[in-house]
Amino acid sequence: MTGAEVLDFAREAIWLMLAMSAPIMLVGLAVGVTIALFQALTQVQEMTLVFVPKIIAIFIALLIFLPLMGALMSGFMTIIFDRISTP
Repeated sequence: MTGAEVLDFAREAIWLMLAMSAPIMLVGLAVGVTIALFQALTQVQEMTLVFVPKIIAIFIALLIFLPLMGALMSGFMTIIFDRISTP
């Protein structure tokens, strides 16, 4: 395995990590901004108000996006196994 192939694997792994984490992070961001806006409008400055809705939203997003994450990982592993098996 050459250095270029190793760098190619690393690049693909980083893109895979971004593709798998982006939907969950965007849901957490959207919920956080919505709750922060609500807190700013109502002047309710309760610190624990942010955590429960964000945890629930991220859990639901994980349930929704889990098939996508599995498909991405499966495709990546198939590519890796194909590259390993070809001389």
